[in-house]
Amino acid sequence: MGVFDHKKALEAIPHKPGVYQYWDVDGKLMYIGKAKDLRNRVASYFNTDKQQFNGKTRVLVSRIRKITFTIVDTEIDAWLLENSLIKKHQPKFNINLKDDKTYPWIIVKNERFPRLFWTRKVIKDGSTYFGPYGSIGMMHTILDLIKESYQLRTCSLPLSKDNIESGKFKVCLEYQIGNCKGPCQAYQTEADYNNSIEEIKQILSGKIGNVIREVKQVIKSASEEMNFELAHTFARRLQVLEKYQSKSTVVNSAITNLDVVSIASDERYAFVNYLKVINGSIIQTQTIEIKKLLDESDDELLTTALLEFRTKFKSTSKEIIVPFEPELHDESLRFTIPKLGEKKKLLELSQKNVLFFKKEKLNQYEKLNPDLRTDRILTTMQKDLRLSQLPRHIECFDNSNFQGKYPVSAVVVFKDAKPSKKDYRHFNVKTVEGPNDFATMEEAVFRRYRRLLEEDLPLPQLIIIDGGKGQLSSAVKSLKLLGIDNKVTVIGIAKRLEELFYPGDSYPLYLDKKSETLKIIQQLRDEAHRFGITFHRLKRSKGTLQTELEQIDGIGKTTAAKLLTHFKSVKKIREAGEADLAEVLNKKQLSTLLDYFSEKQQLSPLKP
Repeated sequence: MGVFDHKKALEAIPHKPGVYQYWDVDGKLMYIGKAKDLRNRVASYFNTDKQQFNGKTRVLVSRIRKITFTIVDTEIDAWLLENSLIKKHQPKFNINLKDDKTYPWIIVKNERFPRLFWTRKVIKDGSTYFGPYGSIGMMHTILDLIKESYQLRTCSLPLSKDNIESGKFKVCLEYQIGNCKGPCQAYQTEADYNNSIEEIKQILSGKIGNVIREVKQVIKSASEEMNFELAHTFARRLQVLEKYQSKSTVVNSAITNLDVVSIASDERYAFVNYLKVINGSIIQTQTIEIKKLLDESDDELLTTALLEFRTKFKSTSKEIIVPFEPELHDESLRFTIPKLGEKKKLLELSQKNVLFFKKEKLNQYEKLNPDLRTDRILTTMQKDLRLSQLPRHIECFDNSNFQGKYPVSAVVVFKDAKPSKKDYRHFNVKTVEGPNDFATMEEAVFRRYRRLLEEDLPLPQLIIIDGGKGQLSSAVKSLKLLGIDNKVTVIGIAKRLEELFYPGDSYPLYLDKKSETLKIIQQLRDEAHRFGITFHRLKRSKGTLQTELEQIDGIGKTTAAKLLTHFKSVKKIREAGEADLAEVLNKKQLSTLLDYFSEKQQLSPLKP
């Protein structure tokens, strides 16, 4: 195959619903897609604005050497055909519905006096299968209910009419303890056994209300006929059935037959939850994971998963509850986006399940590969803060002063969403007199990034200013002086309501209080405050000590400064011996200082 002429290929594609296939130079099938308008959909891949696609999509398009297609009658037929072809051919660029488990089924065996048990293998032998069950716990709950209410055989004996009449079998322990009625010795008729099987099938089909009504009728009739033993037996069965119904019913039983589906996704994965509801009870549920390949939309993924679920669970419901209106048009289906009531509760239940499943799965992946968590957090921050690039390098500024004295500023650095403490810096404010927080911020930001530019060090992708519009404007002023205001993104965070401000925007941005983006910003702000206040306290304590030392006769400003420079801290000056102090002081100064310490007995005024 030579150079691919997509314009010529498009001329042969009609404006009809159908499935299209992309092939590479070796004649290998790469991708299968569906569309309600084949030509428009295929043409979109060759749009001149390739930047709208992610990397994998651009690679796919560059490798296309042939396009084939199949026309179908309706859009729903296109979805179903695409699904079956993907399963058969498993093209490299198609999403994978990750479902590597074999889910269990409950089987009613096709035999005389049918047995009931669970299995993971579905065999076409005429038996009736119920499921699959996404939760094995739910399946065992149903089996326990049936075992408690009905006396079915558990043996695998061939209970043919001839074998029973010839007396080939003897009753076992299960009969003796009351778990079986002994059909092997004709103690139970086939009609009576089959009546139980029909009731069980109704329970497994979600029609437990029908069974309860029939059981109540049996109790009433038995009581009227004075058959109290039978009435008592069925009363126990009724109690078990009603107990199970109270646990399984989540909506009004008038909601007879519908599907519920919801989705949660990020940049790499999507998770879709499905609930099958019959007579107000959820009888089947499952959540699947889909790994994205070509930046597929939630709409596309939800619809693909929905059709997969309906096929697997043999759903015939006409109504489907969804979180948004999918682009799937089929006259036989009705999509509902509930605003309140029982259907709204069902959608919320599905969403709660899918969010929990997503959280657990991502936590598992991130424990195995911590870089995944970092990339996810940075991608979320980029999206939430409307950044043009991932904020792998973030810096945050904070100012501290005490009644206008000892002004300091601090900058902390996060790289890949983690503190990089070796890059933290303090600034002794040099150009500001008095309590001027705006001017202090202006000086700190200017000095920080002038230094980075002079040393040709990389600039951060994001700068966070601890303060409101005033501090933010001061920072922007310095960035403009340095000519880098268009090279970095700078935002301010106001403490009171956790408002985020952008330069030139009078309206703040509010993030969800539980969002990871806000948590990272708060962590940066708190770390900058901690780092700044620690330095500020140290400077203030040194200043307080120096001022007090200067008040001692014979200890002037220069000598006090020498003491602090030599001993570094208050504690070390207080604990220093005469020999160490003599290295800085002359005999007269030493004697004066020791007398002062002796009079004070302890240096509490000198403590920070």
